[in-house]
Amino acid sequence: MASPIPTVPDPEPSGTRPRVSTRGRLRTYFLTGIIVAGPLAITIYITWWFISLIDGWVKPLVPASYLPDHYLPFSLPGLGLVIAFLAVTLLGFLTANLVGRSVVEFGEVLLARTPVISGLYRGLRQIFETLFSANGTSFRTVGLVEFPVKGTWSVVFVSAPAGPDVQAALGEGGDHVGVFLPCAPNPTTGFFFYLPRTDIIEVPISIDDAAKLVMSAGVIQPEDPQARLQAMAATMRAAQAGAEAPAPSIPLPLKQDA
Repeated sequence: MASPIPTVPDPEPSGTRPRVSTRGRLRTYFLTGIIVAGPLAITIYITWWFISLIDGWVKPLVPASYLPDHYLPFSLPGLGLVIAFLAVTLLGFLTANLVGRSVVEFGEVLLARTPVISGLYRGLRQIFETLFSANGTSFRTVGLVEFPVKGTWSVVFVSAPAGPDVQAALGEGGDHVGVFLPCAPNPTTGFFFYLPRTDIIEVPISIDDAAKLVMSAGVIQPEDPQARLQAMAATMRAAQAGAEAPAPSIPLPLKQDA
């Protein structure tokens, strides 16, 4: 008589499995939807606001007969942004030539002789030249300084070295550098001060990662691209090894004669 085939007991009986209530599932689905839709909605809103802002500045300067909105039954968004991009590019092309440079210099002479406006224009031009210059180094280095008390470290953006007058006023104790300490969660506000270069610890992270670190109050940590690629490669290798491995054979019970 053949012996009966033994049955393998269920390793996780249905009675011991945790049951999720309908309320818990709805909460999980809602939070998942917020995570997916939140960044997308904010990105679309900011992009739409920027396009509408540029359109509101540029479109009134263009005659209505040259705008497609004059012939279409609806407004065409983004046209002002395209016109502004082409106009700025054309201005840069003309400024690079001799004729355009002469016109810009003539305009700067007129602004330099205008009270109040001359100081505002010179200051704004120095800021733009410093920030957008291809050879500039301002706000391209992230550092750590001891602030507000000894033993606590804050993230700063390293600015330009101090000028000769500031260096002379601070003494000859060392090379002083300007740093900007952003406030969380709004990195556009903060404190600016001069420190000796030796008091600044440079950190090999990008400005974008440092801004995310400040805005999230330390929740979003800078990622190492090489480490992330290595982790992805390790996961793919493990998946391939699991797919190529032979399936484990289940031994069948032997029949025994009575």
